[in-house]
Amino acid sequence: MRSYIKCFVLIVVSLCLYAPTAFAQHNVSKIEGSNRYEVAVNAAKRGWSTAPTVVLVGGEAYADALSAVPYAFQQGAPVLLTNTSSLSGATKSGLQQLKTKRVIILGGTASISQKVVAQLKAMNLSVSRIQGKNRYELAANVAKQMKSADTAVIVNGSAYADAVAIAPYAAKQGFPILLTDAKGLRQETANLLKSKAVKRTIVIGGETSVNQAAYQKLPSPVRISGANRYEVAARIAKTYPMKTTQTYMSNGYAYADAAAAASTAAKQGQTLLLTDAQSVPDAIRRVIGSKKISTFTVLGGTSTIRTSVITQLKNHVLGETIFIDPGHGAQDAGAVGNGLFEKNVNLDVALKLQARLKQAGALTVMSRTSDTFDSLQTRVSKGSQAGADVFISIHANANDHSAANGTETYYDATYASANSLKLAQKVQPQMVKALGTRDRGVKTAGFYVIKYSKMPSILLETGFVTSPIDASILKSTTAKERLASGIAAGVSQYFE
Repeated sequence: MRSYIKCFVLIVVSLCLYAPTAFAQHNVSKIEGSNRYEVAVNAAKRGWSTAPTVVLVGGEAYADALSAVPYAFQQGAPVLLTNTSSLSGATKSGLQQLKTKRVIILGGTASISQKVVAQLKAMNLSVSRIQGKNRYELAANVAKQMKSADTAVIVNGSAYADAVAIAPYAAKQGFPILLTDAKGLRQETANLLKSKAVKRTIVIGGETSVNQAAYQKLPSPVRISGANRYEVAARIAKTYPMKTTQTYMSNGYAYADAAAAASTAAKQGQTLLLTDAQSVPDAIRRVIGSKKISTFTVLGGTSTIRTSVITQLKNHVLGETIFIDPGHGAQDAGAVGNGLFEKNVNLDVALKLQARLKQAGALTVMSRTSDTFDSLQTRVSKGSQAGADVFISIHANANDHSAANGTETYYDATYASANSLKLAQKVQPQMVKALGTRDRGVKTAGFYVIKYSKMPSILLETGFVTSPIDASILKSTTAKERLASGIAAGVSQYFE
């Protein structure tokens, strides 16, 4: 972008000479253990100092755990797990620490053997069992033991993720969780709905989980579905909101951890969200961003939820939508000098920035991802349609005098001026530090894309392609990687 074609009056606002400060972080705590049994005990201890009653399910019997949480909530009890053939050591210790007097087993002897019952009784515990000939009858029998409610939750008996995502809400509302299969409405469930005079049903999952034939037989059904378990969990959180002051995060494929988390989340009235082991899914990021969630409790060790997820949860950019606009493109080469075309430099930096921000947990939208061209109006419109939280336009500078060099950041005072200035002041020093270029400071100017974008917006001039010094830096892949990391760091600082 050549200086002599930028028709504006520059007003130097500030020259950012400060060193970047250390990041403040979201609050993330962990509940972990050497195995699922210890994780469940540690989760229970977050919600209960003592638990006279405990609901016990088999550590491998996820189907039995599906209906456990609402029932346990009405019993004022946490949900613990055990091995099938012998009482788990961690569970035995947990029962003692929680000063438990009564254990209610959910599931038959194939899930929890009579040997476990004998071991529990040897601890002077009162033991009872609720069972059924299959998972569907078990869920119905559990519901029979709950207080009557006019609403029930219906999930596929093989889709545990759907059940755990809705479990805290169902528990707080006193709704039983009933099961069906992909073939149609199970008779065990239909009978329970009739006997309990249920008037409304919440169906969790799409038609592959609960088909339309089953759906139409249910009383006043509403469906919550999504493309995957994370979208389902996200829509549950939006449709049936719980508190988010201590949001629980569990691996979407680790049912044992999720069941334990659901039990404690229900007692505390908190939201339970699901995550992938490696990265927070986009659907969950959107919920976190929209609800401004900043405190998390993560279930499981690093084999279940990796350090990369913890890092994302700690970052203030998590769930924020960043619109990235690589200036120029296609027939509009932008500034040219020292073998560089500005359009290519802009796109290269933008793609690297996108990768950094996504890795940090942000949601990113690009005005272009290849050598194409959009009008300035279209770029602004795309940013607005994306619902972006900030707009970043990336450019490189030029001047008739090759001695001109350095890095600068622009903002406009038309919309969100205070936040645009704040964003500029966070990003500018990080760019200078990353590139080692001359700091030309933060300035204001009426460039179209930042003048008419209503969210906080900045335009970056990374360096002068006409400067031999800057051009050598902008040709370096390593330097552009550092630049992208620096911009991302500044954006994260802005959201602190």
